[in-house]
Amino acid sequence: MLHLIKLSVGPKDVGQLRDIQARRAVVDPPLRHQTRMVPKRAAEILEGGSIYWVVAGFLQVRQRIIDIRAEAWDDGSACAGLVLDPVLVPVAARQTRPFQGWRYLDPAAAPPDIAAGGEAEGIEALPERLRQELRALGLL
Repeated sequence: MLHLIKLSVGPKDVGQLRDIQARRAVVDPPLRHQTRMVPKRAAEILEGGSIYWVVAGFLQVRQRIIDIRAEAWDDGSACAGLVLDPVLVPVAARQTRPFQGWRYLDPAAAPPDIAAGGEAEGIEALPERLRQELRALGLL
């Protein structure tokens, strides 16, 4: 199994990413992310891999990749469509430097999920907005 990591350009927080994807899933189903480059290791990704989203400079959530298919953009140029599970799974956030496109992410390097409804401890117990402000100040 193998994962991808990708910058989410535009959304300022995970809530905005969720809203954008919800609208996109209704207007042009299935929910997918189109990317210029087709992953050469697609078979490994489809063994249960996810796309990990970097939102506002922090790797914060992941989505399971259901399928990878050949598609075309409006101008007819070829691209890959990463078909995504609509569920955004929160992960233990970590700061990530900007990069172009997507990158492979080994499962051993992937941050752990934050259990839904689980009791947050330490920094994770702070409100998300406060954590973002502390990260922006370089204190987390």
